[in-house]
Amino acid sequence: MPYTPSGFFCDRLIRERERRDGEGSLSKPLRFSGQDFTILKQEYIQKKSLFEDDTFPASVESLGYKELGHKSNKVKNIVWKRPKDISDNPQFIVGGASRTDICQGDLGDCWLLAAIASLTLNEKLLYRVVPQDQSFSDNYAGIFHFQFWRYGDWVDVVIDDRIPTFNGQLVFTKSAERNEFWSALLEKAYAKLHGSYEALKGGNTTEAMEDFTGGVTEFYELKEAPKELYKIMNKALERGSLMGCSIDSLVPARFETRTATGLVKGHAYSVTAVEECKPSQHKDSKVRLVRLRNPWGQVEWNGPWSDNSKEWTTIPKAEKEKLQHQNAEDGEFWMSFEDFKKNYTKIEICNLTPDALEDDKIHKWTVSVNEGRWVRGCSAGGCRNYPDTFWTNPQYRLRLLEEDDDPEDNEMACSFVVALMQKNRRKERKMGANLFTIGFAIYEVPKEMHGNKQHMQKEFFLFNSSKARCKSYINLREVTQRFRLSPGEYVIVPSTYEPHQEGEFILRVFSEKRNTSEEIENRIEADHPVPAPASAGEESEEDQQFRTIFQQIAGDVSTWKPVSAGGTEMEISANELKNVLNRVVSKHKEMNTEGFSLESCRSMIALMDMDGTGRLNLQEFRHLWNKIKQWQGIFKHYDSEQTGSVNSYEMRNAVNDAVIRFVSHSGFRLNNQLYDIITMRYANENMNIDFDSFVSCLVRLEGMFRAFQAFDQDGDGTIRLSVLEWLQLTMYA
Repeated sequence: MPYTPSGFFCDRLIRERERRDGEGSLSKPLRFSGQDFTILKQEYIQKKSLFEDDTFPASVESLGYKELGHKSNKVKNIVWKRPKDISDNPQFIVGGASRTDICQGDLGDCWLLAAIASLTLNEKLLYRVVPQDQSFSDNYAGIFHFQFWRYGDWVDVVIDDRIPTFNGQLVFTKSAERNEFWSALLEKAYAKLHGSYEALKGGNTTEAMEDFTGGVTEFYELKEAPKELYKIMNKALERGSLMGCSIDSLVPARFETRTATGLVKGHAYSVTAVEECKPSQHKDSKVRLVRLRNPWGQVEWNGPWSDNSKEWTTIPKAEKEKLQHQNAEDGEFWMSFEDFKKNYTKIEICNLTPDALEDDKIHKWTVSVNEGRWVRGCSAGGCRNYPDTFWTNPQYRLRLLEEDDDPEDNEMACSFVVALMQKNRRKERKMGANLFTIGFAIYEVPKEMHGNKQHMQKEFFLFNSSKARCKSYINLREVTQRFRLSPGEYVIVPSTYEPHQEGEFILRVFSEKRNTSEEIENRIEADHPVPAPASAGEESEEDQQFRTIFQQIAGDVSTWKPVSAGGTEMEISANELKNVLNRVVSKHKEMNTEGFSLESCRSMIALMDMDGTGRLNLQEFRHLWNKIKQWQGIFKHYDSEQTGSVNSYEMRNAVNDAVIRFVSHSGFRLNNQLYDIITMRYANENMNIDFDSFVSCLVRLEGMFRAFQAFDQDGDGTIRLSVLEWLQLTMYA
C-alpha cells in the first residue's frame, strides 16, 4: 500500500526520537495507541466506572472485515461481555498459567495458541508478556494490559475486558477452567495489535513466538534434519526456547484435516517436552520421547506412546510420574522421537539468542537492528533476476571484525545469523495485503572499497556473484539463516522476489563476536561533464533571445519598478515566467520537454527572488536559466534513450549528482528516506520523472537548503524553530 510522507515518515521520525529517549525497551515499552495503562486505570478507579476502549471497540470492526465483517451471518448473535457477566467468580489466572489453559475457539489461530502454550513453559517469559499484577478483584476497573515485541520495540497494549460471546460462551480462545480469562484477554490484546480478530486467522507459530520473546527463529525440515536433532531440541527447551511443529498439507482444502493416526494436517502443535525413558523390555537402551500439544485441547495421536497405548505398561510408576503421563483427552500426548520425525514435516525453534544449539557452550551474541522499506520506483528492485533494478534495493554494510573463539576450528571465520522480517502485512490484510516473497543476498566488498559508505551500483552486481544468500525466497514474515564467513566487509541486500513491491522491513544481524551493520546511503560521485554557463560580460545569441522575449512579456509599464539609479527595471510574475520559459524551451528541441508547469514556476520564483517582490527581474531570470541548463545536462546524461524522462530508479543518481554539484556546498548528502519521498512525490504512474518534475525537485531542495542555512546561524547543522518559523520555512521552499 502507498505511504504518504506526512504519515509514514513523521511516524518514523517520532519513533527514532522515542528510541533515543530509551523507549521501546523492556523496562520502558512504547504505549500502543498512545494509551498509558497506569494513568488510565487510576482515572477509572477514581471515576468508579469500567474502562471502555474506543481504540478497539466492542463492535464488528474489531471482529473483522470479511468472514467476521458487517455482512457475515457469524457476527449477528455475538455479544461482547465482561468476565464478571460470564462467571460468578472470574479469575485472571487460576493455579498458575499452564499449557492446558489454552483451548482454541472458532478462530483459525492455532499458530498463536501453540505459541502461547509453549510460552507457559517459561514463567519468566510468560510474565513478561502477561503482567501478573492484574485481577478481577483488587482495584478492578475493567482494564488490562499485555506486552509484545514489535519489530524491534517492546509495546504495551491496553484493552478493556469485553470479549465476544455466543449463548454465554466465549467464541474464541478459552481456558479449560471456565472462570479463568488470561488466555482470552491475551488473544484480544494480540488481535488489537493486528487490527482485528480476523487478522489472526492463519499464520506461522514463529510469528507469535518472536512477538512474545524478541527472539530469532530457525527452521528444520524433518526430512533433512541434522543427526543431533534430539539433542538440539533438548537444549532448546533447557535454554527457554519456544518450539512448534506442523504437518504440511499440499492441498489448502485439506488444512486442519484429521489423519488416521489422530494427527491434523496444516495445523500447529507445541513441543512441550523431550525426555528419555527405559522400558523394561529395553534393558540396555532408552527410548527417546517427545511431548506435544494440540491447541484444540482435544484430538490426539493414537499410535505408540499415546495416552492409552500398551507402551506405558512397560515402565515403572515413578517413570510415569516423572513424565507427567495422564490418560486424558486434553490435547496433549507423547510419541517416540522416531515417530515424530516420520509424521511431522518441520519444526520451528525460537531462540532467545541464536546460540548454536548443536554446541555445548553458551555464547553471548551481539545484535544490530536496521529498519528499512522498499519503495516502488525507488528502492523496490526485486531479486537478482532483475539486474536493471536489483542494485536500487536498500543496502546494509556488514563489518565482521573478529573471528569466532573455537580452538578446535582452524578456519578463521565469523558466525552470524541474518533475519529479514517484513512488517505490518497481517495488519494490512483488510486492505488486500499478503506476505511478500522475500529473501536476501550477501556480497563481499572489495578491499579498496573498505571504509567508504558508497551505495553499490548496477555494474558491481553485474560482475560480482554473491558470497552467501538465503536458502530460498519465501512468503513468510521472516527469513532467517545462519552463516560463517571470513572477517571483512560485506553488503547485505534484502529484497522482495518481484520488483515494485512496496513495504517495510527490519533486518537483524546476530553475531558471536563484534560486528557492525548500517544502511548505506545512495551516494555516487558525479563523473560526467555539465555545460558551463556563459562567461560574465558575454551575451550569447541565446541571451539576446531571452532579453527580447523577456521585454515582450514584461513590457507592461504597470509591472516596472523604480531603481536607485533613477531608471526602471522590468519584472515578471510566475505566469509570465511560465510563458517565457516555455517559449525559449520550444526553440531548444534538445531539451526534449513539453515545458514547465505554473507550480514549478512559482517554486522557481521563490528560490530566485532575492528582493522579496514575488517576481523576477532580468538578472534573476538569467541566473535561473543558467541553473536550468546545468540541471538539463545532468538530466540528459540519465535520459540515455532521449525519451524526455528519467526512470525513477535512476532518479536517485541524477538528484545525487545535482545535489553534489549545485545544491549543497557543505558536503551534505540526502539519505534513503529522502530519496523515497522524492520518488513518491515526483514520479508519475509509470515510475518516470520528466524534466519539469526534475527541476521542481531541485528547486525545492535548494530552497530548503538555503532556508535551513539562514536559520543555522552557528553552523552546527541543527536548528530550533517555532511552529510559525517552521511553516515559513516549508512555505518558502
